[in-house]
Amino acid sequence: MRILRFNGRPQIALSVRLQKYLADAGVASRRASEKIITEGRVSVNGRVVETLGTKIDPGHDKVAVDGRPLKAKRKLYVALHKPPGYLCTRKDELSRRTIADLLPVEWDNLYSVGRLDKDSEGLIFLTNDGDFSLHLTHPRYGVSKKYTATVTGKVEQITVDKFTKGVLLDGDTLKADKAKVIRSNNSNSVVELELSEGKNREVRRLFESQGLEVNKLVRTQIGKIRLGELKSGKWRTLTETEIKSLLSV
Repeated sequence: MRILRFNGRPQIALSVRLQKYLADAGVASRRASEKIITEGRVSVNGRVVETLGTKIDPGHDKVAVDGRPLKAKRKLYVALHKPPGYLCTRKDELSRRTIADLLPVEWDNLYSVGRLDKDSEGLIFLTNDGDFSLHLTHPRYGVSKKYTATVTGKVEQITVDKFTKGVLLDGDTLKADKAKVIRSNNSNSVVELELSEGKNREVRRLFESQGLEVNKLVRTQIGKIRLGELKSGKWRTLTETEIKSLLSV
């Protein structure tokens, strides 16, 4: 056991890291919570803590962020069909539409698991569980995401085969696990791709590397969970079975 001192009194730090507590309280993902700690925005029992790895006793220690007391909240797992034109953030300085506008106001502690860019649509999860978020976004777990892209012009399979071999764009290697042309004509083509790493705007950039323009991009599946019949702008909670299937990858 490690002994910490807050307000001059010794305390036994139990096995809950401060960044995990923040994530469980819905402040941010665990990685984002680490940044909040190092910025000096978190206090334990009235004393600012900036050291990562600090452990606390959730039953006794009082934690605050920016002076606001926190407590762990019930964990929620939500699947949302994000429409195009919405940002994957809770607030926007320019007052643009965000996915928070589509959720109940009392769910202000949920944050998106990964992102879809403003013009993209489809399946995205929201949660206040930092471990769940980390498992679905960290490359080491390799959780697959499936997309359908509508592209201007005729696209041949030989072109998208390059995606699975890896292409270089602006010094960055981009790669899809799977890629196949669903249909194609001289006007437009529909291509399905599966990726597990999820770099920023990777699907769009893959097509950009071949001089192709994506007109519509829909994420249709994450792990074993499909978008299915969930209508644009609507949400549903994930079942316990679905949550376990995502964490078993």
